Amino acid sequence: MSLIISTNMAHASEMTEAKLQYNKGIDFYKIGQYDRSMEAFRKAIELDPEYIDAYYNLGSILEYLGQDEAALTVFKQIVVRKPTDYDSVYKAAELSKKLGQDEKAKAFLAIIPSGSYVNPKAQMLAKELNTDLQTLKYEQQIKEQPSQPATSGIYENLPSPTGITTDNTGNLFVAGFSDNIIFKITPAGDKIIFLKDKQLDGPIGLISDEKGNLYIANYNANNVLRVDDTGKVDVILSDVIKPYGLHISNGTLFVTSQGSNAVIRYKL
Repeated sequence: MSLIISTNMAHASEMTEAKLQYNKGIDFYKIGQYDRSMEAFRKAIELDPEYIDAYYNLGSILEYLGQDEAALTVFKQIVVRKPTDYDSVYKAAELSKKLGQDEKAKAFLAIIPSGSYVNPKAQMLAKELNTDLQTLKYEQQIKEQPSQPATSGIYENLPSPTGITTDNTGNLFVAGFSDNIIFKITPAGDKIIFLKDKQLDGPIGLISDEKGNLYIANYNANNVLRVDDTGKVDVILSDVIKPYGLHISNGTLFVTSQGSNAVIRYKL
């Protein structure tokens, strides 16, 4: 088992709390205290949900301890956040195969480009699955071709879904209240994480405007967020007590405030 070792030698006062927890994880790992090491990496991730190295080290320890399903879950989180981290993509494929999830393993392998440094071992894993990377990539391209959605059906595995809206291009957005996530479901039915940001705290109401901006009633944070088409997140209304429903009409955003029994209007 090998971890990503931090080379940051900055004074502790200059480090973020997430980095401090990360370095604690490294120190505990070096002396074989794996439970405390994993706890520190989890705290680093909690403080900084985009801390890729912390995810990688946590997943590596879990795999070393034989907790393959938990390790796979962690490596999947890396793939969602950084699909170009091909070492993690390979680890997800390898663990999927180990768990008997061959089709998922193939889907992960299809992500790895031919020029990647992990390509040789990815080819070997594909061979164990009785295929090769070229075939997997072709099959994945076929799957990704646009198709007409069914006239009726269900989108599953959405934790605590609350608010829902669409944009002008047919994408569907769903707020995941408990996990502080905004999902996007494309016209072809593909579900991806659209937004996982530390500013999200109890997203409920959703609505989009003609410019492609997405507005979020951030229930627990008592504010309203705007996400532009580049992914930038801004607070446009603060001190809104328990914002809930959103509506846009004639360039004005209307927000219901459960905590103050009022409707607030905001000129866009």
